[in-house]
Amino acid sequence: MQNNQPHPDIARILVPEDTIQAHVKVLAHQISRDYADVDSIYMIGVLRGSFMFLADLVRQINVPTVVDFMAISSYSDASESGEVRIVMDLHEPIVNKHVIVVEDIVDSGQTMSYLYHTLKGRGPASLRTCTLVQKHQEYVSVPLDYLGFNIPDVWVVGYGLHYEGRHRTLPYIAELKETVYKK
Repeated sequence: MQNNQPHPDIARILVPEDTIQAHVKVLAHQISRDYADVDSIYMIGVLRGSFMFLADLVRQINVPTVVDFMAISSYSDASESGEVRIVMDLHEPIVNKHVIVVEDIVDSGQTMSYLYHTLKGRGPASLRTCTLVQKHQEYVSVPLDYLGFNIPDVWVVGYGLHYEGRHRTLPYIAELKETVYKK
């Protein structure tokens, strides 16, 4: 497969690599400006999808930054009815820290809402959210302070986003063909 040809599982590229990288710089500039007067920012990446986005983002931020990760499990089948739980928690307390939660995608907003309210209860000096992509949703119950891209309500992969563990490393964000996930 040639580098300029999308993977055969891809229906279309929604956000090309150069557009992602340009907007990551814009977000980093906004964050750097907003936090210019603080000693450091505590960035929390939500595993696994946020790792590429977070890595690129923190390298562009001009304020000292501490990076930590959380892993969240979300169940949405009939037996679990949308329960969200923490699988891996932070390595240190966030009391009086300026915290930004970095997520790969906000779809229903359920995971981000759970994280936001859980972390808010831990006493940070401030708490903001940053997401690479948001599907067009009419209602998300928490503020999305830093947003990369609004995308259509389709299955997306690339730049950390995946389908069954595949396609995370694609350098762009793309729509997955329905034939791949509706087998």
